[in-house]
Amino acid sequence: MSESIEALDLAALLCSRVCHDLISPVGAIVNGIEVLEEEKDEATKEFALDLIKKSAATASAKLQFCRIAFGAAGSAGAQIDLGDAETIARGFLEDDKTKIAWNLPRALLAKNLVKLLLNMLIIAGQAIPRGGKITVDPIGTGDSVGFKVSATGVNAKIQPAVTSLLTGELSGDNIDAHRIQPFYAGLLAKACGIKATVTADGETVVIAAQ
Repeated sequence: MSESIEALDLAALLCSRVCHDLISPVGAIVNGIEVLEEEKDEATKEFALDLIKKSAATASAKLQFCRIAFGAAGSAGAQIDLGDAETIARGFLEDDKTKIAWNLPRALLAKNLVKLLLNMLIIAGQAIPRGGKITVDPIGTGDSVGFKVSATGVNAKIQPAVTSLLTGELSGDNIDAHRIQPFYAGLLAKACGIKATVTADGETVVIAAQ
C-alpha cells in the first residue's frame, strides 16, 4: 500500500473528518440555546430543550466513537474490549432506520484491530444511506481473528473509490477529507498484517478483513 501521504496531512484530514461528524449536532445545540434565550412560548422552548438533549447525546456518541476509531485510545500495545466497541458502535450507527446484529464474542483485542473494525463499520453505514441492517461476524478465532461486516439495505452500494482506497491502489496524493477514512482503514489493515476488501452482492455490501 502506498503511504506517500505526509503525517501532518493525515492528521489534518482525520481532524476534518471528525469535525464533519460533529458540526451538525453541535450546531443544533447552539441553535437550541438561542431559541431558549429568545423565545417566550413555552411549547417552543420545550421543543428547543428536547433538541438540545438529543443533539448533545448524538455529539457525545460520535465523540466516543471517533476517540476509538481515529484516536490513540491508550498506550502503544493497548487492547480494547469488544464489548466496549459494540456499545460505541451502536451509539454511533443505530437509529430508527439502521440496526446492528453483533455476533462477536466479548474479548480483548489489539487496539489497531478494533480500530479497523470500527472503521469498517463506518464504511458499512455509508453503504446503506437509506438504512438497513449491519451484521458483524468473526472470521477465524484467537489471535488470528478477522471480521466480516455485512450491510444490507435498499440500494446498498459501495461508495466511490472505497475499494481502491482500502487496498492502497490510490496513493496519498489523491486523498482528500472525503476519502481519508477508507484510506485510513486500509492503513490500519496493513498495520495489523491483514487484508481488507469490499464487495457487493445485490442489496448487500460486505467489508471483510482477514
